Amino acid sequence: MSPDGAPDGTRTDRDSPVGEPVIRGDPTFAGERAREAVQFDPDDPESVARAAEIVRSFADDSVGDADSVYMLRGAAACAALVRGEGSYKAAAERTDGDATVSFIRKWARVHDLPRSIRQYVATGEIAPTAAKHIARVAGEARFLLAWATLDADLTVRDVRSIASDINSDVPPERALAAHGVPPGEVTLDLPSETYRELRRQAALRGVDPSALVAEALDAWEPTEDSPPERY
Repeated sequence: MSPDGAPDGTRTDRDSPVGEPVIRGDPTFAGERAREAVQFDPDDPESVARAAEIVRSFADDSVGDADSVYMLRGAAACAALVRGEGSYKAAAERTDGDATVSFIRKWARVHDLPRSIRQYVATGEIAPTAAKHIARVAGEARFLLAWATLDADLTVRDVRSIASDINSDVPPERALAAHGVPPGEVTLDLPSETYRELRRQAALRGVDPSALVAEALDAWEPTEDSPPERY
């Protein structure tokens, strides 16, 4: 069991410190702007004050054409402000009414998503507005919804509706299927040699190729050269 109780060791929430620019500070996702990534410290009054200023600005123009990395910075500021002030209500009051409790809660949740989801928000493959609804879902279901967003090209409206269904106790697989999304379906683009061997082995063993892919992933173990997972 992992520390958060997930049987496969996959955390469903953030593990790095609040305000740390794990994605925003990574050139892979943020490009040259990674050098300018702002780190917030909820235990530092000056940093919390800066977070409050950014949240005010973020609340004013988040509905505009702001890019994904900018929106992740706003989400980080919301999370740090909440932690620094101790509650959503106090965080909203710190912005002098420029940001509502609901606004701060939604974006703080986005900041608390695991790294593997936030990186797709940074690249724009998952719209920040869709990420807000993914973050409403708890546990392993948020991964199912996030990957379905990528693989099935779900709209923000679709994501919002599916998240609402899941939070109404509809099993995630059923909620996805109701919107025409086959849970677990993904299209793989393999090298010709790998594709031929996958099909050959599947035929010899009398199983679907997906069974071999699942089997290989279950048996895979990180090596010393594998980068450490950071959430």
